[in-house]
Amino acid sequence: MFTLTQLTCFLAVAEELHFTRAAERLRMTQPPLSRQIQLLEHELDVQLLDRTNRTVRLTPAGRAFRGEARRIVRQSERAALAVRRVSVGESGTIAVGFTAASAYSALGGLLSTAREALPEVELVLHEMVTRDQLEALAEGTLDLGLIRPAAVGRDLTSRTAVQEALVAALPATHPLASGQGPLDLRKFEGEDFLMYSPTEARYFHELLLATFRDADVRPHFIQHLSQVHSILALVGIGWGLALVPESATTMRQQGVVHRPLRPAGRTRPVELDFVWRKGSDSPALTALLDHL
Repeated sequence: MFTLTQLTCFLAVAEELHFTRAAERLRMTQPPLSRQIQLLEHELDVQLLDRTNRTVRLTPAGRAFRGEARRIVRQSERAALAVRRVSVGESGTIAVGFTAASAYSALGGLLSTAREALPEVELVLHEMVTRDQLEALAEGTLDLGLIRPAAVGRDLTSRTAVQEALVAALPATHPLASGQGPLDLRKFEGEDFLMYSPTEARYFHELLLATFRDADVRPHFIQHLSQVHSILALVGIGWGLALVPESATTMRQQGVVHRPLRPAGRTRPVELDFVWRKGSDSPALTALLDHL
């Protein structure tokens, strides 16, 4: 089978129609160049060039082969470039997991950063709860996760992606919705409250319990739900009050009024983490993490 070196030599001669100029272009002497052409013709079992002491011309077979040779050489150059770009993280694929709520905070920044800094890297998105993301990361089917802080195994590492405040979500018809300025958490004492599930939304459940404990407030928990958008939907129909991440205000749920909270005791922000496998061999992931 012919080699890329033979094709490159043939193309130089085919374009220059002069062995000396072709050899100078390739920075080699004329005898090795002639030898490469002879090997190529032998391999193809066809004459590509008509040679005399004064002229070099392409045969009909040579003219036909010139286009194919150019295509092969260009394809090999593109393949080499693609491999080099993957090796330095400028190309490739990253499987990214995210929670539904993270789509309103960190996911947009992640996608914007990737598009601007690494336009040839493809992000494949998977909406998954934190538990499923941790399992997928451990199995290697996910490269990067966006999760609420959780106990991660020794094979995973994490970095804080976002910190934001909790805000009150109130039915528009509730007396507290008409107030101005930050809302004192003590106003929640005894109020019907939509709480997060202790199993499916453990992070938010424990965060709110600690927040109310610090403020010495005891709401009346009437429902335990797992998703922020479900909680906001029930707030909108007047079912109860809630605390949600500040980014959830962008959902603009009808019938819901948001108010900031006045700090009471220790301030506990809502956090979201980037999580990935230690020792990941993905250059694209390494490059993305460097830009985040």
